[in-house]
Amino acid sequence: MSELDHSAPAIELRGVRKSFGGVQAVRGVDLALMPGEIHAVVGENGAGKSTLVRILGGVYRPDEGSVVVEGERVDLHSPANARARGVAVIYQEPALFPDLDVAENIFMGRQPRGRLGIDWREMYREVGELMGSLGVALDPRTPIQGLSVADQQLVEIAKALSLDARVVVMDEPTAALSSRETEQLFRIVKGLRERGVAVLFISHRIEEVFELGDTVTVLRDGEHVITKPAAQLDAAVLIRHMVGRDLGELFPKEHADIGAPLLEVRGLARQGVFEDVSFTLRRGEILGLAGLVGAGRTEVARALFGIDKVDSGEILLEGRPVAIGSPSDAVSAGLAFVPEDRQHQGLVLEMAIERNATLPILRRLTRLGLIQRRRERAVAREYTGRLQVKAAGLDLPATSLSGGNQQKVVLAKWLATDPSLLILDEPTRGIDIGTKAEVHRIVSGLAARGLGILLISSELPEVLAMADRVLVMHEGRITRELGRDEADQEKIMRAATGQDGARAAS
Repeated sequence: MSELDHSAPAIELRGVRKSFGGVQAVRGVDLALMPGEIHAVVGENGAGKSTLVRILGGVYRPDEGSVVVEGERVDLHSPANARARGVAVIYQEPALFPDLDVAENIFMGRQPRGRLGIDWREMYREVGELMGSLGVALDPRTPIQGLSVADQQLVEIAKALSLDARVVVMDEPTAALSSRETEQLFRIVKGLRERGVAVLFISHRIEEVFELGDTVTVLRDGEHVITKPAAQLDAAVLIRHMVGRDLGELFPKEHADIGAPLLEVRGLARQGVFEDVSFTLRRGEILGLAGLVGAGRTEVARALFGIDKVDSGEILLEGRPVAIGSPSDAVSAGLAFVPEDRQHQGLVLEMAIERNATLPILRRLTRLGLIQRRRERAVAREYTGRLQVKAAGLDLPATSLSGGNQQKVVLAKWLATDPSLLILDEPTRGIDIGTKAEVHRIVSGLAARGLGILLISSELPEVLAMADRVLVMHEGRITRELGRDEADQEKIMRAATGQDGARAAS
């Protein structure tokens, strides 16, 4: 890697503006990334973070302002041009060739050459050394399609270093990682800092910002708010700058009268996935389902909603056995399911917001085989209005929305079915802290209205604050049930890791 001047910014944005139609995504933002610094950028969805990432990566060109690399004003007119200038962007979903191996992805288009063509031995040797320098035990010959998201991100980092990147931009890199994978990523990011690389790190997780960041910049509504050393900030101050007000409680828990049993699950099993799952969910209750990745939580939710078949067990709604063989059966029975992957499972991204908000009830809005557009718009306006979806127009595609507003549309479409039971799988993953509080407020309000809510979350503070009871899963089985007053992070983690022999009594 070339010698770096640590006294001058590796890259700067000066007075950058970017608009899309009539919407100003970024308004006169200044940002400087120093060599050997981890610079965290935070803000609510729609604050302009992703637009800045794409400007740095050469995807967007600013309407006004300039990009300066090592003192030279440049035009980053394409991703290839940005890479040539030493800027590498690592997105939440790595962009790799799944059918090629690790080394082929890292050296795509620039493989070392020998007299007879590609020098495969040299390429694998170089990648092996590169992985070793990162402290990663990853075989260069491993196909990408067999790797976890975490390992794919490590391949992207290795690729950036092989390109002599002086700036590495990481956009929500931990959103899909386990705590152990996150720890490994943080170790490597700190190693990049020691190499003199400037790292831009974007995260919605406040604790990550303080664990990793040297400097923090806050954006709000496309504008720069503050840039300060992380040591001079705390969580409360940072949140206030992000949302422009005192947030109050992040987990507003509204009182709800817990009523009669709504859902009873008895001995539910799916071979090789989960077994002997039994529990009761009452009206007005938020029942938390905790556990590590792979414990079987999502699989149980999918089975309850009729997406996956079960081998044995019984489901009762209000004391009556029901057969749920498909999502249509589940909706007819009064169930609604907000999946963890809103972009691939919750929405049709290219479809209009109003159509997404009414998809589950289109039959009710159809007459003589034709959709009644006026009724559809009225329903969409009602439910997106209730959830305060911020959109320039409901006729725009769902892709035009920020992540938090996309999640609100997913909630809106299921609330339009008038369910009695709502299954939420990671409902606040990847959304900003202000929107997260709004989602919590909505969920708490629904429980107060008498809905039964099954809340699946990997964020233990969310589970502990929102749930009336907590069920913990480990390797496909419920290992413990904890009341609201007795639940804490240590007890949940012991049960989630199989260290607690106690079994739930539903």
